[in-house]
Amino acid sequence: MTMELTNQFGLPDVVVQSLTRDSYDRGKSNRSVTQLIDSPRIGILNKEYDSKIKQDVVDYLWSRFGTGMHQMFEGSVEGAEYISEERLTFKHMGWSISGQIDLQEITSGGHHLWDYKVTSAWSVVYGKPEWHDQMNAYAWIVRHVKKVPVTALKIIAILRDWNRRKAGEDGDYPESPIKVIDIPLLENSEQDSYMDGRIKLHQDAEFERLRGGPLPLCSAQERWQKPDRWCIKKAKAKRAIRVFDTEAEAEKFMESKDDNYRIEVRPGEDTRCVQNWCRVSAFCDQFMGNKNEME
Repeated sequence: MTMELTNQFGLPDVVVQSLTRDSYDRGKSNRSVTQLIDSPRIGILNKEYDSKIKQDVVDYLWSRFGTGMHQMFEGSVEGAEYISEERLTFKHMGWSISGQIDLQEITSGGHHLWDYKVTSAWSVVYGKPEWHDQMNAYAWIVRHVKKVPVTALKIIAILRDWNRRKAGEDGDYPESPIKVIDIPLLENSEQDSYMDGRIKLHQDAEFERLRGGPLPLCSAQERWQKPDRWCIKKAKAKRAIRVFDTEAEAEKFMESKDDNYRIEVRPGEDTRCVQNWCRVSAFCDQFMGNKNEME
């Protein structure tokens, strides 16, 4: 770790040392699965500006909490039918791709892959596309390295902000602070096509960077983009009574309302960029360009 660590809240040394201790190792690979399914732009900028990046120690809290959860589950699973925390590497298209699978359950029909996530309850409510990509990438590696079929993909989500009251009031809200989520398993050909595309995308980005060319732009998904939404509010009210995904839906709803109601646009945003979840945003011309446009 060569980035500059800050301690803006004056945490004691025992906390700082605990939060910043990191034993993660992606092995001798060109990309880990986590890196491969993410933005090539972010990966390259992370490498180029590592020594200039500043990160506060408190930002590591939930990552270390997740590590603790992994260790708890890993120490509780025994038996020949389970393999915990195995890192596999597969060489394809000239690159080595690695992935560490939290748990492999060996069944008569094939392997079931499990992954532990410490996350928000809202990640379960709204879904996270990257979970689907990650788990199918793991299935791709297992299938090619071990020559066995993968027959199920599952997430064990530990919800750090779960609220019992909301669970009783909202039918979409998780009923428990631990939720098992089934991830759709792609056909083998779909997995192969997806992984070929991701590897080529990253390879092309690196080659273009060596030539002095531009980096590929982060996609809407990679920026965690929230679209514009249209809110219906009563006059002088602060809270919306209805929220729509399109302006047409909002206007249709307003046809039956009088002048005491109004439409208010709730602008979308690139959550990862704007809320500082991306640590290379200060070095990203895409982010700076979008920021200047908004200003």
